[in-house]
Amino acid sequence: MAAEAPLRPDVTAPPAAMASVLHAITDYVALLKPKIILLLVVTELSAMIVAARGWPRPEVLVGALLGGSLAAGGAGAVNCWFDRDIDKLMPRTRRRAIAAGRIAPADGLGFGITVGVSGVALIALTTNALAAALALAGGLVYVFVYTMWLKRSTTQNIVIGGAAGAFPPLVGWAAVTGSLSVLAWVLFAIIFFWTPPHFWALALLLSKQYSAARVPMLPAVVGEARTRRSILFYTVLLFAISLVPLVWLGPVYAAAAIALGGIFLALAVRATRRRDGASALALFHYSLAYLALLFIAAAIAAAVRL
Repeated sequence: MAAEAPLRPDVTAPPAAMASVLHAITDYVALLKPKIILLLVVTELSAMIVAARGWPRPEVLVGALLGGSLAAGGAGAVNCWFDRDIDKLMPRTRRRAIAAGRIAPADGLGFGITVGVSGVALIALTTNALAAALALAGGLVYVFVYTMWLKRSTTQNIVIGGAAGAFPPLVGWAAVTGSLSVLAWVLFAIIFFWTPPHFWALALLLSKQYSAARVPMLPAVVGEARTRRSILFYTVLLFAISLVPLVWLGPVYAAAAIALGGIFLALAVRATRRRDGASALALFHYSLAYLALLFIAAAIAAAVRL
């Protein structure tokens, strides 16, 4: 009788230790909020192309984008550390690694600070001090002004604190030119006025969660009807401000801004009239595409006008 072949371990199955490491890496990366970072990178890169009227130098491009991503991600991780108590109360956020207990709060805080400081340092080394200072300022506004102060104290939290998300175009512009122009501040203003209708559309869908967590997001305090009117008001302001760059960028940008803004306005009007979850969700998803496409249009327009 032939001897049976010895059983061999299944080499295709990763060891438990390796799986644990991969899960930990995934959790730490998630603390950086990579989906948000992707949109910030689009706005920063587009601003750099507009400022340079083409592609910036490779070292400046890589340093500013990677550094900006790390700076923003570090601030996001600190946000997860500070908000771990309310994150536990909301189905949308309770699976975050710190809130769920998979990462110790002190470890998450240390990780966020380390990543954020590394990003600012990288920008300083590869571009200039102004760009690094602006990246630092954006992170500080997000952590101290929005997260630690305004988010839990006022319905205007996202209006004022949301300015943190408008810093990437300033960082990108300063990285290329070493200064800031009127157009750079207009790009900042576009994101500033985009933030309320974008975030309040989501908040309409999560109003009960914010109420349970005692976070005074607008719909949880003043109700849906007033929130939808506020969304429409800021959308009109956004549309007007989004047309200002055509002074520098010409008809290509103007056509894109009018088309994209017109759709945004139509969705905001529909959300105001219908007052249902579907219209709010459609507005929220479109707002993400709108900002990315508008900034891409600005970059293309700048290249066309070379």
